[in-house]
Amino acid sequence: MIKRLIFAVLLLAVIFGGIFGWKLYMIKMRATMLGHAMPPTVVAATRVRTESWQPQLSAVGSVAAVQGISVTNEIAGTVEKILFKSGQSVAQGDPLLELDDSVDQAELRGLIAERDLAAVDYRRLAKLLKDKSVSPSDVDQAKATLENAQAQVESKKAQIAKKLISAPFTGRLGIRQVDVGEYLAPGSPIVPLQMLDPVYADFFLPERHLAELHIGQQVTIRVQAWPGETFEGQITALNPGIDTASRTLKVRATLANPEQRLRPGMFAEVRVLLPAQTQVLTLPDTAITYNPYGDSVFLIEEGSKGLAVQRRQVETGETQAGRVAILKGLTAGERVVSAGQVKLRNGMTVTLDTQPAPGERTPQP
Repeated sequence: MIKRLIFAVLLLAVIFGGIFGWKLYMIKMRATMLGHAMPPTVVAATRVRTESWQPQLSAVGSVAAVQGISVTNEIAGTVEKILFKSGQSVAQGDPLLELDDSVDQAELRGLIAERDLAAVDYRRLAKLLKDKSVSPSDVDQAKATLENAQAQVESKKAQIAKKLISAPFTGRLGIRQVDVGEYLAPGSPIVPLQMLDPVYADFFLPERHLAELHIGQQVTIRVQAWPGETFEGQITALNPGIDTASRTLKVRATLANPEQRLRPGMFAEVRVLLPAQTQVLTLPDTAITYNPYGDSVFLIEEGSKGLAVQRRQVETGETQAGRVAILKGLTAGERVVSAGQVKLRNGMTVTLDTQPAPGERTPQP
């Protein structure tokens, strides 16, 4: 029993001795590492530069058709012929659909016969009036009957004409919503029709910008369907009043759309270009660290041990082409970190990369 106890004590001494020895070794290694200076962190750098910017007003809006409707029928009837294909481009007046008019044609022939008979009666009574064989009132009655018959003929012809449904304007058709043989009540949707060149861009701006807006002002828009591309147009209409709920002004711009790449309903990022040019300090957007408590950059300065960084708070403005306007906090020519800020803290020494940040590099041909 005593031997087992001695063996257990020795075993525990070996185990705890190994643990304490390993901890002591790790402490010595850490002290050795701390005694050696960490190599400087490699970062990309850029300088604050002065640029001439055209001020802009930014907004979001929607693309809208200059003319857009759902083609419908005015008179009830059964579809006899469909004369278009879904997605087809049509010109104003092109026939789209025919409704069955066989009954109307038969009625028209009867009305024409009645009109012709009324014309014969009128001409006969007009001749007899010269001989005073009939009274003038009989001739007047015959004339009125003829005119009424003629009006009924013209009314029936107009009704028949409305059973041939045509495109009211030039544009592109959507997907048809009817089939041959289907009965259509008045006002039934047949096919959407949109005019796609030109198109509108409708958007809202705060009322404080009213004095800066005018008809003919240049506008650019971007849409998600064509990333990186800009479409240009001009302001063509301003609402006369301000919306009392949002205190905003509705603005409409018109854009040429010859390739029909802009479609009604698209979400649009709109920029209204203002005439004045301004000088602003700018940095690439990669140099800015955005935080809830304020934006900042890492300023590169000469220190006793070489180049070191210090965090500096800045006030940023609008963004254009990947560069951010700096309103406060920096001066032209100062050098800041443009890539690699995540691993930095105040006072760290850095080494500058020979290449600028990826976003600032000149593309290779």
